Amino acid sequence: MKARVSVLTLGVSNLERSVSFYRDGLGLPTEGIIGQEFEHGAVAFFDLAGGLKLALWSQSDVAHDTGLPLQPPSSTSFTIGHNVSTIEEVDEVLDAAERAGAEIVKSPASTFYGGYAGYFRDLDGHLWDVVWNPHLPPRGD
Repeated sequence: MKARVSVLTLGVSNLERSVSFYRDGLGLPTEGIIGQEFEHGAVAFFDLAGGLKLALWSQSDVAHDTGLPLQPPSSTSFTIGHNVSTIEEVDEVLDAAERAGAEIVKSPASTFYGGYAGYFRDLDGHLWDVVWNPHLPPRGD
């Protein structure tokens, strides 16, 4: 298999609230909620670096589409790594997330590998690792 991950979809409890968090709080570009004319179709896409898309879709719609029972998210199931270019940018992103309503799970600090990182949990419990890693710089936008 050649992995071609192009969309990362997060199941959310309140689509409008989550769109506001990511658009207004974190400044991610989006055209807003689309697909509302379809039952279970309302979704929002955000443009990320490298052509990757972040999609927000109601957890109940994900459960309906997959046929799996609706379950609470687990913040420790996976993390979303957000590499930034500077130490200062780690602080800026975490501050913006907190102002938007995120919970700061771990304040930014030096890491064992010589970097600097901190964690926030979004409104639905998805865990973001905001990191400056001198050995893994972000690719150009």
